[in-house]
Amino acid sequence: MLIKVPTDKTVSEASAALQAAVQANHFGVMQVHNLKETMTKKGVEFAPECLIFEVCQPQQAKKVLEADMSVSTALPCRISIYDEDGKTILATLKPTTLLAMFNVPQLKEVAQEVEDTIVKIMKEAASN
Repeated sequence: MLIKVPTDKTVSEASAALQAAVQANHFGVMQVHNLKETMTKKGVEFAPECLIFEVCQPQQAKKVLEADMSVSTALPCRISIYDEDGKTILATLKPTTLLAMFNVPQLKEVAQEVEDTIVKIMKEAASN
């Protein structure tokens, strides 16, 4: 259900590389959530770095939404970058697993295409 890709980069370096990889693979970054910053603003102490990227490929999203609008609850795809035991991790939930929960078999191929691209994006960001 979870795909994790480790990198020797810092969270900040991985973030910059992820943004470039997302664009190079014809996806877009819709939003970036900085959990540490957000929690601090809410008066909650939270030390770990954690960035959550909301990414989307509009043509793929359109196919999914035209098949079943309730899938909108699982969109956009998210990629997190965080520190775990001194190592930077890029992680995402498998789109194939998420879409399987909606029981719309015709979306299996789209989900696999999206998942393959997201894994490619994460590996590019981890290695570049």
